[in-house]
Amino acid sequence: MNSLVQIIEPKGILDGTRSSDFRDHINHSIENGVQIILVDFTDVTFMDSSGLGTLVLSLKTVRNAGIKMFLCSINEQVKMLFELTSMDRVFEIFDNRDEFDQILSSISTN
Repeated sequence: MNSLVQIIEPKGILDGTRSSDFRDHINHSIENGVQIILVDFTDVTFMDSSGLGTLVLSLKTVRNAGIKMFLCSINEQVKMLFELTSMDRVFEIFDNRDEFDQILSSISTN
């Protein structure tokens, strides 16, 4: 895969206690000069409002650095949280990594 794409795969519960690790991953990706960050939620079992807050702050940080951030493979609980807070309109969310890869390959061939 393209070295300009960083995939971050949080695991378990994404909440306030895990938020600093997540932000560290984001900042490290920015420092490494990536252009696209994909947050793969396959292994996330639960996310609370502080986890969502971390995600929103990370999106602002990423956008300020001129980088795109996408999400994929969110479960029903996370999807419901996104819909209740209208964050499903803020983040671009793919069903899975294959769908993201297809979009990415169509972008890079244009």
